[in-house]
Amino acid sequence: MMNNKKVRSQSKAAKTSLTITYVLLIVLGIIWLVPLVWIILSAFRCEYRPDGTFVGTVVSNYFPKAYGLKNFTDLFTARYYGVDNAFPKWMLNTLIIAIIDCIISTFLVLSVAYCISKLRFRMRKPFMNMAMIIGLFPSFMSMIAIYFLLKSIGLTGNPNHPEYSVIGLILAYSAGAGLGFQVAKGFFDVIPNALVESAKLDGCTNFKIFRKVILPLAKPIIIYQALMSFTGPWMDFIFAKVIIGADNAAHWTVSVGLYSLLFGTHPDTNLFTQFAAGCVIVAIPIVTLFMFLQKYYVEGVTAGAVKG
Repeated sequence: MMNNKKVRSQSKAAKTSLTITYVLLIVLGIIWLVPLVWIILSAFRCEYRPDGTFVGTVVSNYFPKAYGLKNFTDLFTARYYGVDNAFPKWMLNTLIIAIIDCIISTFLVLSVAYCISKLRFRMRKPFMNMAMIIGLFPSFMSMIAIYFLLKSIGLTGNPNHPEYSVIGLILAYSAGAGLGFQVAKGFFDVIPNALVESAKLDGCTNFKIFRKVILPLAKPIIIYQALMSFTGPWMDFIFAKVIIGADNAAHWTVSVGLYSLLFGTHPDTNLFTQFAAGCVIVAIPIVTLFMFLQKYYVEGVTAGAVKG
């Protein structure tokens, strides 16, 4: 009788705990969704004042009184900071930077992860410890040093060749990517060492083993790392703002461009709805990639967390 009461008490406690957990998650989900939905609604807001002027500022009503695509058409055709069709150019700049950074960073991360996981060499452990310690510090702490280093070789603030700043930004994103090898190393640790040893017995070099044996088995972690590298330039503001500069509007990334609509050298609060439309446009490629590659992303994260 006592055991039955104890079981019922434990079951009741478990249900109560589960209910509290779900309620808390629902509340947090609503808090997270409120500003997101507000941005989306603002992007489609199409309201006019009694005098016929368009309402492009922040308004008090959460739900728009009228919907339309005016903000999107204006965003793609407007002239900002002396640049015609500026937003499509910012999108293209960001896309090019993201693709190049994705290729370089993914290769560097996977190469370093393979060396740390499958090769044994002196200073291996100290290097892992050093990488872990450096990873504890936010990347923008090195921003000033990176800026002056790139400036010294003409890759930022070059008035004769402003496009060189884009090259400098790509280097800033990808040069230190190899230190983020931890997740990929955990994935490679799961791959049996016997495969590597047998390939060496057949006369394969380390690079050939990496290319022919490891990479074909590492599709989840490749996609995971490619996604992380690709989304970085879309979300970064600090490095893009500092390295490209405020006077190089034609080569801005989309984050710098959208920020400058409201808080740049020529801010305009009437552009808020266009800013919201830009946020929605930027989210589309990232969300689409995650939706189609979610399976491999989850596999990469979980497999990379098995061993450290």
